[in-house]
Amino acid sequence: MRTAFFGAAVLAASAFSMPLAAQETADERLAELADEYQDYRLASFGYVESESGASRQGDALWSVTPEAWRTRAAQYRQFLARLDALEGEGFSSDAKTDALVLRTLLETEIGDAQFSEWEMPFNSDSNFWSYLAPGGGFGSVEDYEAYIGRLNDLPRYFAEHTANARAGLERGFSVPRVSLEGRDVSIAAYVVEDPEDSPFWRPFAAMPSSFFEQDRERLLAAGRAAIRESVTPAYADWLNFFRDEYLANTRTSLGASEFPDGEAYYAQQIREYTTLDLSAEEIHQIGLSEVARITAAMEVAKADAGFEGTLQEFITFLRTDPQFVADTPDELMGVAAYTAKRVDDKLGEYFGFLPRYRHGLRPVDPAIAPFYTAGRGGLEFCQINTHDLPSRPVYNIPALTMHECAPGHSFQAAIALEREDAPRFRRQTYFSGFGEGWGLYTEYLGNEMGIYRTPYERFGQLSYEMWRAARLVIDTGIHHYGWSREQAIDYLSSHTALSDREVETEIDRYISWPGQALAYKLGEMRMRAVREKAEEALGEDFDIRKFHDVVLSLGSVPLPALEARIDRFIAEGGEGLPGVTYD
Repeated sequence: MRTAFFGAAVLAASAFSMPLAAQETADERLAELADEYQDYRLASFGYVESESGASRQGDALWSVTPEAWRTRAAQYRQFLARLDALEGEGFSSDAKTDALVLRTLLETEIGDAQFSEWEMPFNSDSNFWSYLAPGGGFGSVEDYEAYIGRLNDLPRYFAEHTANARAGLERGFSVPRVSLEGRDVSIAAYVVEDPEDSPFWRPFAAMPSSFFEQDRERLLAAGRAAIRESVTPAYADWLNFFRDEYLANTRTSLGASEFPDGEAYYAQQIREYTTLDLSAEEIHQIGLSEVARITAAMEVAKADAGFEGTLQEFITFLRTDPQFVADTPDELMGVAAYTAKRVDDKLGEYFGFLPRYRHGLRPVDPAIAPFYTAGRGGLEFCQINTHDLPSRPVYNIPALTMHECAPGHSFQAAIALEREDAPRFRRQTYFSGFGEGWGLYTEYLGNEMGIYRTPYERFGQLSYEMWRAARLVIDTGIHHYGWSREQAIDYLSSHTALSDREVETEIDRYISWPGQALAYKLGEMRMRAVREKAEEALGEDFDIRKFHDVVLSLGSVPLPALEARIDRFIAEGGEGLPGVTYD
């Protein structure tokens, strides 16, 4: 999914010999430009950077007015023009990667501004209001004072989003109505009588006991006042707008092709999320081919399970047999936890660099779980959705845990945290094609690691892979070929073992978020393709640990940068990371 600017961290570029003097000049000028870009982003979005390179929010939220977005886009165009001028001077290998990352970031921001994408500031999966409340406390009085400043800034921030959403409604650029059913509960959860019942109170409840009592009392009083007078009214106003104005006037059509200049908008979304130059028609055909290939593998898994009926009958059996349903949320979380520990037992065989940082495992927040996807990974913890247990069959949990936890997103983010020599601007970027491609690749890797112990778990992995392959067909079907919601639901339901709840949640996500669902399968296919290329070229010199380390050392990059780096990996004879022992 699309993450906020300061979402996932990235890793370092690998070490190479010093470039020639002429290259040093070009590389240094590129580094200066990248630092200017980073400084501008930090200032524009109200973030403060520490000496370690980490960033934290200041005492106000950023501006989301059209004027602010257009000002940013104008600055990005200036940066891009300067980058164009530098490209002809020649870069070292590492600088070429930096240049491609910077170019892709700038072009994405400029492209979003071209279509005034701020006028649709949420979708059925992700929004601007559910992730503002921190999960825990802060370490200093200054951090709490900045937090209180942001709380008091919420009315202005929400009012700007409201104006943008209203402008989107007026020109037919809105989230489709059918995909928003029930989403108002995620807003209502913040409209409370008692400030201490608000999710925004959590940092105050977790305030360090080491603070002076005078500071504690002052901050607690200011926090209560900010939640009562600023936060809760802002959410109440937004809830009224959402229910009374937005839902009533949002569009009833589905596809991005129905937007103003919709064909060009969808093409831009494809480039943004996949970082590839592929047309909707090409992606649709790739999806059909992958669906056919995975269907054949599903037939094998069905036979291994000893099931004698058709594939559709087997899917019905998997969806309805009570043996596949956890009795309690803790039981479902237990399957994920046991999977994670079995993965830990194998990590050393597949990775040379193992991060020290450890992530937790949590259920998805109940406020968003009813319409949330199956799980999500992150640096501090990965999440598993335990809402409506019959819709979360346990045979899917091993693949989901691989993707979201380790060696998927949480593992990837931990490595990012511990690689300190990345350029500043690359430490906090995220490209869906690379990040989600890696997550899906790790599901496939579970076969080699021996994580799937039964034909049912193996089928769960295939069903998840089919889910991502079907997205290529469905997303382009909806947004390019004009599919109905019913067509999309039928296609996903008939090709995967996902529950009816999961199917409908996913289809609404694709309807409301054009292009994002394409990143997973296209990214995974590139990862498997470059691995196969390296295996064939290096033969006995290929070491899976070195390959994985080199891939993750890139952080998050456009997929063409991954391909270029693996070409270098091959040319160097399959060298791993400096300082990592591969015994």
